[in-house]
Amino acid sequence: MSETIPARKDVPVAHTWKLEDIFESNEAWDRAYEALQTMPEKLAAYPGKLGTDARALYDFFRLEDELSVRLTALHSYANCRSDEDTTNSLYIDRKGKAIRVWVAVSEALAFAAPEIIGIREETLTRFYAECPALHEYDRSLYLIRRKTEHVLSPECETLLAATGEMAEGPENINASLMNADLTFPPVSDRDGQEHPLTNSTLVPLLMSADRTLRKNAFTAYYTQLGAFKNTIAASLDACFKQMKFYANARRYPSMLEASLFSHEIPVSVYHSLIEAVHENMDKMYAYVALRKKMLGVDTLHMYDVYTPLVEDAAEKISFETAKSTVLEALAVLGEDYAALLQEGFDNRWIDVYENKGKRSGAYSTSVSRPHPYVLLNHKDDLDSMFTLAHEMGHALHSYHSTKYQPVSTSDYVIFVAEVASTCNEVLLMRYLLAHTEDKNKRIYLLNHFLDQFKGTLYRQTMFAEFELEMAQMCEGGEALTADALCEKYLALNRLYFGEEMVSDGEIALEWARIPHFFSNFYVFQYATGFSAAVAIANRILCEGQPAVDDYKKFLSSGSCADPISLLKIAGVDMSTPEPVNSALRLFGELVDELRTLTEQ
Repeated sequence: MSETIPARKDVPVAHTWKLEDIFESNEAWDRAYEALQTMPEKLAAYPGKLGTDARALYDFFRLEDELSVRLTALHSYANCRSDEDTTNSLYIDRKGKAIRVWVAVSEALAFAAPEIIGIREETLTRFYAECPALHEYDRSLYLIRRKTEHVLSPECETLLAATGEMAEGPENINASLMNADLTFPPVSDRDGQEHPLTNSTLVPLLMSADRTLRKNAFTAYYTQLGAFKNTIAASLDACFKQMKFYANARRYPSMLEASLFSHEIPVSVYHSLIEAVHENMDKMYAYVALRKKMLGVDTLHMYDVYTPLVEDAAEKISFETAKSTVLEALAVLGEDYAALLQEGFDNRWIDVYENKGKRSGAYSTSVSRPHPYVLLNHKDDLDSMFTLAHEMGHALHSYHSTKYQPVSTSDYVIFVAEVASTCNEVLLMRYLLAHTEDKNKRIYLLNHFLDQFKGTLYRQTMFAEFELEMAQMCEGGEALTADALCEKYLALNRLYFGEEMVSDGEIALEWARIPHFFSNFYVFQYATGFSAAVAIANRILCEGQPAVDDYKKFLSSGSCADPISLLKIAGVDMSTPEPVNSALRLFGELVDELRTLTEQ
């Protein structure tokens, strides 16, 4: 019997997230939406006062905090409901309403940055004397005033804010195509049994020991995706033109600098990552050669990348087993951390299984009041257990930052966002390896750990390099056509996998299935985050409580400092290439260990 994917209404409540903790009903959401529509009028009382009245400036920041909390709740609820079933027009409409009210409030707030930047230093010193409570917003004031060169007149800021809803278009169009409209034919295994093919089932099918099934899934997926390659390329082209427009409007030298400046990340970090990975390609090539040898194939294809290297080592891991194992592995972080994990498991923070129309992949929500939420598409396998650990790392990072930081510094930036999630994954893997003596199972786990490196450090850096190439194409006036993107992507795939891997023609289309390319220079932070996480996990396991204390201080810091400084709290200096080089040295050592095991 082939697997049946249920409709949303048939999913047991216990396996769904309890969004009623945000809004008890759709009607409550509607009331919150109506109330927020009046906020632009309330904000109209502040223009012209922020640079003349200390108390007005403080009150404005307090109101901005309130708006941030309320808008995040409104948007996250609508977004989560829509992601439950992307074909549900009711929540598509609410999602659109949430974006519109967010844009309206952003327009009403557009006056603030120019006014705050215009405050003279001596005036700001007087404001602090008149209203000491204003020191709560030191970080906010610094972040605004450092953008002096990039903030426009109030009129231009209002106009830019008004483009916000329109700017969502390319990503929304692509999401609707990929998650709602694009369907795939079922694929057959070597025995002729059919299996459903979706965005969520593709990788599990590629993990199968059945090479016929892997090849059929790979070919069918990219054949169908290729039929829409021009539409997806046009969406990407529009997205990059939008990013270019904002970068130019705000007088940044490049799209990359515009993106990294807002997160206080030196551009050198981006380029240093790519350079460090290029210098360590030999280790990736060694892994590819070992995979080819262990699979016993004459030619290694892209549909052989995910399959386990040993037979009968893969285990079915139920969601209940995954939860208990993650709890045991992360016990090293202390009883308080474990208690929070258990609370999330017990109180429906998680939407667990795939259903028809559900958004593919996994994520942790931006909302963390009263608590975070996690979307999964759990498949009862090892990869899904690691995804659980990963997303709960995000969730508990959000929980700690919200609990210990004021609203204004409770949201951490993307650069540090992947550290907590990946640290959980590394700790889980180290736990499993420490409790595994069986040779075949150890080979299986080592391969999974190596796949984490490959998928996160090498693969995401390849994505980052491709994204940089797309930006340079756009900045040079070149259209992002499907053919041009396929050519560039295939060349990069050959560079990163080497001569032992057949870069099948279909893989040239892989860019079309990566939603993160619609997020402004996001993917490189998976690679830097993974490198930092490996260093932090090693420190926790080697040093114990002092390292745990530093790590929790980092988790609780939100955005109270720049991300490079925050990671230094946890003992990692990402301003140097050492964390990346150190992580890749470990990758090389793991390849050597795997080779030794296979030769015994």
